[in-house]
Amino acid sequence: MWDEVTRAPREEHVRAVVSLALSAVPRCGDVVVVALDGPSGAGKTTLASGVQLALSATAATAVVHMDHLYPGWDGLAEAPGLLTTEVLEPLARGDRAAYRVWSWVREEWAGTREVPACRFLVVEGCGSSVQPAGAYAAVSVFVDADVALRMRRGIERDGEAYRPQWLRWADQEATLFTADATRERADLVLDTSSL
Repeated sequence: MWDEVTRAPREEHVRAVVSLALSAVPRCGDVVVVALDGPSGAGKTTLASGVQLALSATAATAVVHMDHLYPGWDGLAEAPGLLTTEVLEPLARGDRAAYRVWSWVREEWAGTREVPACRFLVVEGCGSSVQPAGAYAAVSVFVDADVALRMRRGIERDGEAYRPQWLRWADQEATLFTADATRERADLVLDTSSL
C-alpha cells in the first residue's frame, strides 16, 4: 500500500491527533471536525488515512479531501469558503452535506459527493483550517516538512511537468497561511521531514 512517495504515517503522529479528537468538544453540530492543514507534500493525506482508520474503531468517521474543492490551480483562497458553505455549515445545522467535486482534467465542476453521517470528520488539505472553516474545527493540525523534501514528494507523485503549478501553488499557500496565521493557531504542529 505504501511506496516511495506515500509512506505510512508515524504512529506517534496518528496517536497524537486521535487523542485530541477523542477529547475534543464538537464545534460543528455533533460532528468533531479534525482539520489536517499545511503545505503541499507535507504528508496530510498520509496522516488522514491513519487517523481515519484509528478513529473508525471508535465511531463513524468520514474524510473530505480539499483537492476536490479547489476550483483549479488558482483556487486555494476560495476553497475554505466552499468547505464552510457546502460541508461545515450544513453539518452544524444537523443537515446532510454534499459538496461539488472539481475535475482537474476537465477544469470544471463535475458532480457532487455526499458526506456520510459521521461522528468524526477528517478534512485534509491546504486551507482546511483556514477561516472561515477553522471556526468549525474541533482539532486543527498543521502538518509541515522541509521545503525541498515537500517539493520532491510532490514532483515524484505528480510528475516533473507539474513543477510550474507546484511553484504557483506554493506562493498561494504562503500568502494564505501568513494572512490567516494558520500554523500559529494550530492545536498541534507535526513535522514529517524524517519520514
